[in-house]
Amino acid sequence: MEKIRVGLWGLGAMGKGIAKMLLEKKGIELVSVCDLDPDKVGKSIFEILEIDRCERYEILVEKDYKKAFPYRYADVVLLATDSFIKNAFDKIEYLIDQRVNVISTAEEMAYPKSQYPELAKRIDELAKDKRVSVLGTGINPGFVLDFLVLALTGTCERVNLIKATRVNDLSPFGKAVMEEQGVGVSEETFKDGIKNGTISGHIGFPESIKMVADGIGWQLEKLEQTREAIVSSVYRKSEYAEVKVGSVAGCKQCGYGYVDGELKIVMEHPQQILPNLENVKTGDYITVKGVPDIELQITPEIPGGIGTIAMCVNCIPHVINARPGLKTMLDIPVPRAIMGDIRDMIEGREE
Repeated sequence: MEKIRVGLWGLGAMGKGIAKMLLEKKGIELVSVCDLDPDKVGKSIFEILEIDRCERYEILVEKDYKKAFPYRYADVVLLATDSFIKNAFDKIEYLIDQRVNVISTAEEMAYPKSQYPELAKRIDELAKDKRVSVLGTGINPGFVLDFLVLALTGTCERVNLIKATRVNDLSPFGKAVMEEQGVGVSEETFKDGIKNGTISGHIGFPESIKMVADGIGWQLEKLEQTREAIVSSVYRKSEYAEVKVGSVAGCKQCGYGYVDGELKIVMEHPQQILPNLENVKTGDYITVKGVPDIELQITPEIPGGIGTIAMCVNCIPHVINARPGLKTMLDIPVPRAIMGDIRDMIEGREE
């Protein structure tokens, strides 16, 4: 049986991690990589990743996405570029037109109809027309504050209130995420950025809250969010950011979902680079009030970088197997680690 052909669009922090994981998996062949970084274009992916090519075919980073992803060249392309649907849409549309399945790391793609129902409908129509599937996923949104929450409610007779908190280290994420979070800027610049939209904080609460509400049958009537700067009292420096004393190390963001006039969903997400430097312990915490009450604690946090990378790669067989259209984590089987040959998980493929 032929290997599953996978393309990769975007070779930033997450993209490089995805590439390494793909190259380690049995039954997968990484066939093309696209990125605009002039320091990467034309170079061997193996040189960039600093790993031995061994007997594998050479893969050079391509700047032109049309050359990287021609018609049906791949079974699936992992799109690790944008956070927002509007920025990712043209890329997704192109890939669909090439009859390629798509897995996107864009946070808003985790549950697109939450904020962009018309774009979600359009993607769904295009994908069905070309007989491919499109999925948005990652560590959060995509797992911790939505999918994992819903899994826990599967053991409940009744749910009255959901509270989920993720305290995490932003350090593994790339420059784009640092800019979105306002890492390294002054507190005044952070506040101005929140007002004018140049700083977004965590992208995904509307998607996570709407996914949870829809998943258990609540009619969400109102959603509110707050954002506060996490100001550092110590100097911090990671691979993708530098924070001076008194500058912003991250963002504390909260989201609130209301059903029938009552607060039903509470989400808290304080995230910053190197929280350990100020003795902040990371972790994922979920509380479900109902019958029965449930308390889940994961300490330290599920690492964001590894988690996002693994979710994307581990969802490959499920996206290939899915019926055509726009999918969310509610529509596919529970992803799990793939320790064997990925081809064994693909339906309808004959020897």
